[in-house]
Amino acid sequence: MMLRVDPAQEEIELQNPARRELLKRGGLVVAFIWLGGASRVWGFAEGTRLNADDPRFAPNAFVRVGSDGSIQLVMPCIEMGQGAYTGQATLLAEELDVGLDQITVEHAPANRKLYANPLLGDQATGGSTTIRFCWTSLRDAGAAARTMLVAAAAQRWKVDASQCTVARGVVTHSASGRTLRYGELADAAASIAPPAKPVLKDPKDFQLIGKPMRRVDTPGKVDGTLPFGIDIRVPGMKVATVQACPTFGGTLASVDDTRARAIPGVLKVVKLDNAVAVIGEHFWAAKKGLDALTIQWNAGANHQFTTEQLFKDLADTSEHGTPILGREVGNVDKVTGKVVSATYQMPLLAHATMEPINATVHVRPDGCDIWVGTQVPARCVDVAMRVTGLPAERIQVHNQYMGGGFGRRLFEDSVGQAVGIARQVDYPVKVIWTREEDIAQDRYRPAYYDRISATLDDQGRPLAWKDRTTGASVLATFAPPAMGKNGLDSDLVECAAELPYEVPNLRVDWVRHDMPNGVPIGWWRGVGPTHNVFVVESFVDELAHTVGKDPVDYRRAILGDNPRAKAVLELAVEKSGWGKGDVPARHGRGIALAAPFGSYLCVVTDVEVSPQGEVMLRRAVAVVDCGTVVNPNTVEAQIQGGLVFGWSAAMYSGITLKNGAVEQRNFNDYRVLRLNQTPPIEVHLVPSKESPGGIGETGTVMAMPSLTNAIFAATGVRLRTLPIDRSALVQDKDALKSVLSETSSASPTGRLA
Repeated sequence: MMLRVDPAQEEIELQNPARRELLKRGGLVVAFIWLGGASRVWGFAEGTRLNADDPRFAPNAFVRVGSDGSIQLVMPCIEMGQGAYTGQATLLAEELDVGLDQITVEHAPANRKLYANPLLGDQATGGSTTIRFCWTSLRDAGAAARTMLVAAAAQRWKVDASQCTVARGVVTHSASGRTLRYGELADAAASIAPPAKPVLKDPKDFQLIGKPMRRVDTPGKVDGTLPFGIDIRVPGMKVATVQACPTFGGTLASVDDTRARAIPGVLKVVKLDNAVAVIGEHFWAAKKGLDALTIQWNAGANHQFTTEQLFKDLADTSEHGTPILGREVGNVDKVTGKVVSATYQMPLLAHATMEPINATVHVRPDGCDIWVGTQVPARCVDVAMRVTGLPAERIQVHNQYMGGGFGRRLFEDSVGQAVGIARQVDYPVKVIWTREEDIAQDRYRPAYYDRISATLDDQGRPLAWKDRTTGASVLATFAPPAMGKNGLDSDLVECAAELPYEVPNLRVDWVRHDMPNGVPIGWWRGVGPTHNVFVVESFVDELAHTVGKDPVDYRRAILGDNPRAKAVLELAVEKSGWGKGDVPARHGRGIALAAPFGSYLCVVTDVEVSPQGEVMLRRAVAVVDCGTVVNPNTVEAQIQGGLVFGWSAAMYSGITLKNGAVEQRNFNDYRVLRLNQTPPIEVHLVPSKESPGGIGETGTVMAMPSLTNAIFAATGVRLRTLPIDRSALVQDKDALKSVLSETSSASPTGRLA
């Protein structure tokens, strides 16, 4: 796998997007509007310094310098494998003028006042917002601390601060050569007033930003010393595992724990409204005890609900429901010409993080401690308050590293459950969900049903474009006040309402279709763009083939005045060798172009499809313009990981419901791409002076359409439903017999494991 930065590629200099455009591209930005915005530097305003009893120099919520020379940087956004801590630390360290090897990083405590993300309107990590909205704030924080430390040195030497320079935490008086280390200045700097508007470095002077930096969390992950939530051990701790009602919305009727209590190491059986937990001396005792229970469930109102019924209902709602307008340009109803239309549908998806759900909780009469890896620490305090009745100041969340989040850990439901279990005993309890429970009780990416059409002119270009999405709103359950005035959840139309292409008449709308009560939904890596870009880019490919155009040439023709999109497209064409060389039978190359999360990407995926319909990834080329790059290593890793995540979903993943319960249970029937299936992935960066765009979810967004477009090129089969149906790609009757023979031992979903 290779990273290519092309210095010869001409830099693109455009004005920063207007706030309106930024909000459109911001994922969950409606929450920011709802909460009325925030100051330029969150956690940096008056009254946000750390505890006055803290002996370290703490000019703001993010920088701590000890008199011993130690430097700790507090991370407002959470590390879940995406490189967030390295990116944030780089921004702080750059302006503080220290190296990443000189600092340690700390998880931020649960504190909305100091650490709320102004884009998301809460102390939360998601929506590919970390670097976009730390870009100015954390640099301000580092620059302010540096200014105060330099001022302390200047006062001691009785010189002007402008005569001093800083390198690696050492202040030097240029004329005399005198030096002082930050640790020697920490106490004196604490009495210096912070600057009202810190002066930031000129980008030409950056020492860290833009350089390939090693991740600050890698050593601890390699040697095993860095703890994840599941690794936590506290004195006196016991371990529990849990089973919730398999039918969504169901409740616990009764439980016979006679056999469980006879198992050595089982300590207690805890009953909740819709679940049962067994606490043991260790996980194996708890698991054996849970398996030994005889449980009766009240299945509830969803006991007959199925995936087939869900998509039937979605189609009916799409046809007869009331649409909410996302965006309208011109008048699509007055345009005449050749009409091309299609219907797409996408399944429920689980997150399936490598680290299953877990939380360690100790509830006492006077307080509650929670050790957990979460994307929403303050919300964990909220749920603990509701369960225990304790005030917020008596609840402490000790956040941990996470083995994946992908949106699952934006929800505090499992923490509330763990607190409910722990409050029934007088010792700390680590609650661990099994992999089966993790998949069966996830908060699923909603299923979507899309109807899309275009009216073409005599050259095959779209004169009118209609796109209707039908599905549930996660925002309506997560933060209802953040919904638009007309009831719009902007996530449902993101990257559909703002196309990279020039279309004179456009209408994009959404028809809301709520899931049945009790069926949990949540954001999934890439949120709305993963769904909308699949539909849009698949359909653009359809239009190209409908009018007999090469997919690249067609995109060129309809891009209009969009230089950043054109730049990534042309570089992807060059680096992938699009249109060059002979293509063997059953091989194909697919392309996708989009601008999710404020970044511009073009991905070309090469595939081979066997006569039996097996899809084999052969190569991928990704070209990225994400504005100013903080760490090219992170961009490369996130694009690669995001593509693998998206390809896995497209090829194998889909949650199906039967009798109101999830059919999938583990990685055998909810598969992810394996190492030997992963192709070489080249990542090329287009130099840019724009403010940073998001990157953590962009690869996932681009994976699905580039893959299915490649499959069409290889087979002539247009896939409008995911996950991929192998049987639709079979070459002939003999190959079909082979597939039918294999499917006799297939997974419950009918897809080969």
